[in-house]
Amino acid sequence: MPVREHEGVAIWRRRTAGEALVRWFGWLVGLAIFLFCWKQISDATTWFFVWDAPTIAGDIWSRATPPRWEYISRLWWPIWDTLNIATLGTLIALFLAVPVAFMAARNTTPSRWLIRPIALFIIVSTRSINSLIWALLLIAIIGPGVFAGVISIAIRSIGFCAKLLYEAIEEIDHAQVEAITATGASRWQVMAYGIVPQVMPAFAGIAVFRWDINIRESTVLGLVGAGGIGLQLQASLNVLAWPQVSLILLVILAAVVISEWVSAKVRGAII
Repeated sequence: MPVREHEGVAIWRRRTAGEALVRWFGWLVGLAIFLFCWKQISDATTWFFVWDAPTIAGDIWSRATPPRWEYISRLWWPIWDTLNIATLGTLIALFLAVPVAFMAARNTTPSRWLIRPIALFIIVSTRSINSLIWALLLIAIIGPGVFAGVISIAIRSIGFCAKLLYEAIEEIDHAQVEAITATGASRWQVMAYGIVPQVMPAFAGIAVFRWDINIRESTVLGLVGAGGIGLQLQASLNVLAWPQVSLILLVILAAVVISEWVSAKVRGAII
């Protein structure tokens, strides 16, 4: 820490004058950027609607309560579609993510200079695009419906599952792998008996965790025509049927809470 002399007495300072100047300059630049961004947001915002938002929210709340409970008979099939979209999408993603993860892990990839970059590109590209955008693209290609929702969830999940799995593969105990290799086992035998058993708990946890996330994501895919309960939500919003909207939101909330409870129990059993 810098020390300076003042009338023959050493005075401790946390930073030198130059370091303090740089720090204050950084704060000044950050404040200027914040004010500039706030100005851009403020110019693009209709503040009348912002100040009137509590009144509008209260009006919508009064229209949405009580929920239209008799409408629930028309929601069982859409919520079943939503669960199927999440489950099938997760299963497809796991099936595709496993080989991608093994190709991306440094200790299992066939080639660090060719195969691994391709695997990492697949992981990054599938994770970087939201499932709603995938759904919009797939609806334009294969048409609206549940199938587009399943594929969009699957593509979105590949990168997530493969990334966590390949990190788990790289963190395995190499002593066990070396012991199996010393017995003269082949590459596939080493993978089957030395690597796979070590990553299976992580794989199961990743699968359940991703399924839980996909339940949430699949509830809104219907807003763009990819099936599920989101389709009913969009239809109710279009006709301003607020009692139906409130009931659909309650059903979505219940589905998410149940999926969270199930995933927590399963992860607890695995761990």
